[in-house]
Amino acid sequence: QVQLVESGGGLVQAGGSLRLSCVASGRTFSSLNMGWFRQAPGKEREFVAAIGRTGSQYSADSAKGRFTISRDNGKNTVYLQMNLLKPEDTAVYYCAVHNSRVFTTRYDRRSNYDYWGQGTQVTVSS
Repeated sequence: QVQLVESGGGLVQAGGSLRLSCVASGRTFSSLNMGWFRQAPGKEREFVAAIGRTGSQYSADSAKGRFTISRDNGKNTVYLQMNLLKPEDTAVYYCAVHNSRVFTTRYDRRSNYDYWGQGTQVTVSS
């Protein structure tokens, strides 16, 4: 079992920045492949970014150039730095643990993530 707790969401104006954090417990964090997803009202949960246990990083096209995923194994934490935020980034953001089956080719598939946090709300005003 892995427990995940996200924080860092809030209300920000368009063009602003936020840094989300996700603290994991219950398993050796350095062995985990991690991801961030988001879900806007009335929409499917979608992939945002992922980071492997070796530090390899992947991101959705919508996040490229604006969002950066990173991890601190000493703090059991994965981060999502979000810059140049847009109103369409408004969503609940979730971190999740990948089941590590073919992570390098399935990092963006929701069905390959076994554990999820409760989510943190991000609202971007125009």
